[in-house]
Amino acid sequence: MEHTHDCGCGHIHNPEEMQSKYSLALSKYNTHLHDDEVMEKVDRIIKDRINENNTLEVKKLMFHCVDLTTLKCTDSEESVMKFTEKVNEFVDKYPDLENVAAICAYPNMAEIINDTLEADDVKIACVSGGFPSSQTFMEVKVAETAMAIHAGADEIDIVIPVGKFLNGDYEGMCDEIEELKDVCGEKTLKVILETGALKTASNIKKAAILAMYSGADFIKTSTGKEAISATPEAAMVMCQAIKEYYQETGRKVGFKVAGGVDSVQKALAYYTIVKEVLGKEWLNNQLFRIGTSRLANQLLTEITGEESKFF
Repeated sequence: MEHTHDCGCGHIHNPEEMQSKYSLALSKYNTHLHDDEVMEKVDRIIKDRINENNTLEVKKLMFHCVDLTTLKCTDSEESVMKFTEKVNEFVDKYPDLENVAAICAYPNMAEIINDTLEADDVKIACVSGGFPSSQTFMEVKVAETAMAIHAGADEIDIVIPVGKFLNGDYEGMCDEIEELKDVCGEKTLKVILETGALKTASNIKKAAILAMYSGADFIKTSTGKEAISATPEAAMVMCQAIKEYYQETGRKVGFKVAGGVDSVQKALAYYTIVKEVLGKEWLNNQLFRIGTSRLANQLLTEITGEESKFF
């Protein structure tokens, strides 16, 4: 018996037609990348450009792009409430600085953050959809995402089904993203590629393009839970994909780096890549985010000139 698929356009497609749809999307981009060439290009950009970005203004901007993150098994309502209260207190403690972009936590913490958060313009972001492995029933992913939004989440961070992608099941991967974007509606959907598991630049480019075609508002490097997290090479490939996708479609997709961004120097390297590949239009917290917890205090230390342990 031949299986068919309704893509929502009113026509029934067989799997071969669906697969050709994704192959056609990918064919508009150069996805045959050489890892060593990407590495050379990244090394050159960082070597030539990073020092000019090592300024107070850039550090203030990067702080404003931080998704302040707590994703520990020891998180409790009490600990997350205290975490959120720090973001509230920041407004009085540092009145001349712009606050972090968002607080990122598990979905069951959305309500406590929503009840506690008083700082203006700070979003509530929740990891969802079976984070960090994406290995659960689609019904669970949908329910978890919907419940997080109902509890106050402004942004949802999901992980692609990496196994499906590596197995060539692009339809399965894209259907999941599309369905979860439908659940999000106007809320921001960040799609984590888990670049360390994808291994090659070509895989990262393909996954980035497919995620954007499926409705991602942001593409994000990593969960921070795998052995290999964010790398400058992965960031380079993703930013190039965002640039080409924007040229092709006119839609701006954001870039989020997460996983191991634990020093100001590393953050500056990612800022430099975004600036050089995507340009100044992306250098704001609507289109650029840094998922971290440790970095916030380090940035504050360099911005204020006094050691900070505020967060």
